[in-house]
Amino acid sequence: MKKKVLVTGANGYIGRHVVSALLDMGHEVIASDFSFDGVDERAVRSEVQLFSGDENIYEQFGRPDSCIHMAWRNGFVHNADSHIQDLPNHYTFIKNMIEGGLPQLAVMGTMHEIGYWEGAITEDTPANPVSLYGIAKNALRQMTFLLASGKDVKIDWLRAYYILGDDKKSKSVFAKIVGWEEEGKETFPFNSGKNKYDFITVDELSAQIAAAATQDEIHGIINCCTGEPLSLGEKVDEFIKEHGFKIRPEYGAFPDRPYDSPGVWGDAEKINKIMKNR
Repeated sequence: MKKKVLVTGANGYIGRHVVSALLDMGHEVIASDFSFDGVDERAVRSEVQLFSGDENIYEQFGRPDSCIHMAWRNGFVHNADSHIQDLPNHYTFIKNMIEGGLPQLAVMGTMHEIGYWEGAITEDTPANPVSLYGIAKNALRQMTFLLASGKDVKIDWLRAYYILGDDKKSKSVFAKIVGWEEEGKETFPFNSGKNKYDFITVDELSAQIAAAATQDEIHGIINCCTGEPLSLGEKVDEFIKEHGFKIRPEYGAFPDRPYDSPGVWGDAEKINKIMKNR
């Protein structure tokens, strides 16, 4: 069924891909951001101020059927003060959207809510974040479910993992490899590469986000992931080979960080059901 979907942070690294995925599914998209230079032309651009604090903001955004709240500053800078400073604005926006009558809200979460963990992360895995980014996202998750308690709104907390693809727009190690290759560097210093993570391309992630936020059956905490751990070294070697790069990693040049898990990934049971039922 076609829905009207508001996407905040629509011009972000992930947001641009989510907007296109929704449009390709046949939904109407209202895009919210500070600029729209990378946003799909088929989307409706909204000039409504996201963090105005207006109680009638749901009406101002055109009473969407679903909202995917992805707007977030400094997501790649895990200890930026802005994560804590902006938290009241996110709380007020979500509160006013829910009280205005929003039927479905999907909020972008992160594996960094959990902190150190070994093995699969499920919706019941205890959270013990160790960065300001993780602390703020975890607090927003708790606030969101509290705000929704007793209200007629479906909540999807979409927890993302290790994202790659569209690499020049990201700030991951893969983006750095692209830059170093373009600079003509032959090698780059790296750790052991043995730690395992849940890697997902931004296009696959965006398809999962779009599907989860517009379906009516499965809600709560949803891991947007593959559920398949792969070592960072394997993924880096695969990335270099796929792109035909000449640059090579110097494994062991950096020590592994003691607070990094030897292996962490998402439990993909919910998202697999959602994608199967599309």
